[in-house]
Amino acid sequence: MVVGKIIKIAGPVVVAEGMKGSQMYEVVKVGNEGLTGEIIQLNENEAIIQVYEETAGMQPGEPVEGTGAPLSVELGPGMLKAMYDGIQRPLNAIEDATDSIYIPRGVNVPSLSRTAKWSFKPTAKVGDKVLGGDIIGTVEETASIVHKIMVPVNINGTIKEIKEGEFTVEETVAVVETANGDKDVIMMQKWPVRQPRPNKEKLPPVIPLITGQRVEDTFFGLAKGGASAIPGPFGSGKTVTQHQLAKWSDVDIVVYIGCGERGNEMTEVIEEFPHLDDLKTGNKLMDRTVLIANTSNMPVAAREASVYTGITIAEYFRDMGFGVLLTADSTSRWAEAMREISGRLEEMPGEEGYPAYLSSKLAQFYERAGRVDCLGSDDRKGFVCIVGAVSPPGGDFSEPVTSNTLRIVKVFWALDANLARRRHFPAINWLTSYSLYVDDIAGWWKENTGADWRALRDEAMNLLQKEAELQEIVQLVGPDALPERERVILEIARMLREDFLQQDAFHEIDSYCSPAKQYNMLKVIMTYYNKALEVVAKGANPADISNVSVKGDIARMKYVEEQEFINTKAPEMISKMDAELNKLI
Repeated sequence: MVVGKIIKIAGPVVVAEGMKGSQMYEVVKVGNEGLTGEIIQLNENEAIIQVYEETAGMQPGEPVEGTGAPLSVELGPGMLKAMYDGIQRPLNAIEDATDSIYIPRGVNVPSLSRTAKWSFKPTAKVGDKVLGGDIIGTVEETASIVHKIMVPVNINGTIKEIKEGEFTVEETVAVVETANGDKDVIMMQKWPVRQPRPNKEKLPPVIPLITGQRVEDTFFGLAKGGASAIPGPFGSGKTVTQHQLAKWSDVDIVVYIGCGERGNEMTEVIEEFPHLDDLKTGNKLMDRTVLIANTSNMPVAAREASVYTGITIAEYFRDMGFGVLLTADSTSRWAEAMREISGRLEEMPGEEGYPAYLSSKLAQFYERAGRVDCLGSDDRKGFVCIVGAVSPPGGDFSEPVTSNTLRIVKVFWALDANLARRRHFPAINWLTSYSLYVDDIAGWWKENTGADWRALRDEAMNLLQKEAELQEIVQLVGPDALPERERVILEIARMLREDFLQQDAFHEIDSYCSPAKQYNMLKVIMTYYNKALEVVAKGANPADISNVSVKGDIARMKYVEEQEFINTKAPEMISKMDAELNKLI
């Protein structure tokens, strides 16, 4: 075990000598209080360490002790419903152990309780051949999630012994006979956060992640296993959008990372999530959620580690065959932490002072999203979706974090401050947002909603783009100077914006919209458009088509219960608009 001493302190960065024999990314205990740190540079006998706790009061000459292990997380029963800091220290357990609302320096509380007992039920038996990743038993961790106990990835062999009963995460539940001798299997695994967990194969992104938000699902869909960015200025709705994704997305597990945001936003999550009913399971949303809190007043270096902690936990649940949504709020604060550490290291800065390796760090994070064939002898598939909020100063999407993120992710949900000021939520700008998954997921929509889904979606997008062009003319000469066809386009585009894209996150019915209802709502509007063009071509006045009563039905359709709308209201509205518009000829 290497033991050195501190020779220089620069905020969260410490230089120690006498560290020959240490390894990159090795965890070390720094100073007399044993603060947690990680080696980020090695130079012969010297090590540069980023410390994940406050270094105020530390002095040169204090010891630095290596642990011989990289920064790792503990994976096993007990993670769900828990709240961790950026390096997986359990905040509730620390509060109980220290009787303090703050994290004392040098506190050492295990991430997973060593005393809690879990009821292990074996699903494998003695004599079964197992591979790394195979499920050998289950633990009912919460009312919503059955935790699957997996064989560690480096163990292959035959089960020699397997138990049933109440065990802690450190007690042996099975013994596997391997070519290198007997190996004990416990319910806890440790995994280095900077190393992606392995899988058999990455699968193509052909299944959409259903979020229940119309603008995200219909126009700019995210595939299961995909990555998305939500950039937007202050007050444009990034946090609320991520909350909606956590509540409604078609996933089994939610990992929410509060990465450098203000404490009040994380407090809102902590207070709200335990009380939210989860319509997917009938229990509480918190039963399938892991919270990682690293707010702006917490140590900056731990903020840099928090996204790796979160993605490793997400990959672990993915390997059980679950679908996982990881939301990071926000990656801009993560990048700022990297900028501060880079400045302390006196590295050559890149654009706007960010480190030159900003792009590669972002890519290493986002590329860990994916839908995969999980390790093991069974056919088990899981996925991790990453949704990263970005907070560009003043909403400038050309700044380095946003521009580098857009080179990596395939879905761009661009939040617009002007839409937010007009109380249009979600404030996702339909002219600047995009999804590169639309071609991949179109087959799913065609099979599960309607054969004309893609045609309706593309035609609606064209109308919204045409409206933006026409608005420039309208501002100069007024709408009455436009040809009749263009006046119809303006009216239908307004309906698309107000009656389809706009959604009320706090309304009992409109908060979530199923794919079937989304398709039928879009079909009603586009049927109205085509019928309006038809009657105008036959001599109807465009002003008259705005006064038919079916328009009121269209404005209210988002608040109609799903089955009633699909089975009754939508066909009635299409029949009604035919009758009313035909009277105008």
